[in-house]
Amino acid sequence: MAICDVCGNDYDKSFTLTQGERSGTYDSFECAIHAFAPRCAHCRCAVIGHGSEGNGAIYCCAHCASHAGVQGVADRA
Repeated sequence: MAICDVCGNDYDKSFTLTQGERSGTYDSFECAIHAFAPRCAHCRCAVIGHGSEGNGAIYCCAHCASHAGVQGVADRA
């Protein structure tokens, strides 16, 4: 069994997630998302989809990107 890096749960079905040089052990996707997902530069929610990028930052949606002054982004084409 392995201990989750986020919640500390000792779980027999834990898994390791690796991204480049960074890795961690988690007991659920919820904990892995909490640890790995980027945060929206405007509202700070976890970006678990593609998100929107602009001016060197990532946003959860075009609405947040536009609040930050990013132009030309849309949630629907």
